[in-house]
Amino acid sequence: MRPTRYPPELRRKALDLLADGEPVKRVAVALGLSDQTIYQWRRRHLPHLSRGAQPSTGTDLRAARRRIAELESELAALRRATDLLRDVVSPKGDSRQCT
Repeated sequence: MRPTRYPPELRRKALDLLADGEPVKRVAVALGLSDQTIYQWRRRHLPHLSRGAQPSTGTDLRAARRRIAELESELAALRRATDLLRDVVSPKGDSRQCT
């Protein structure tokens, strides 16, 4: 028996839905395909999803880069403050006795 050929548009739609995070079962029901067909397409065309990783979007990446820049800026400010405070002498003098 020869495997059924599906139109490329149908495959693309299924893969797009998977890439958007839709579960295989829901995609299969929505498009009238078998789960196994969807799993095969996913394994063949979206290997990063087959390993269980979620796709990242450009928006996620931009937000992550923005947050990294904020954290680096905060870290630089803390390092400058630490350097400045390291040289500061207590206004009361050193009250600890040397032993």
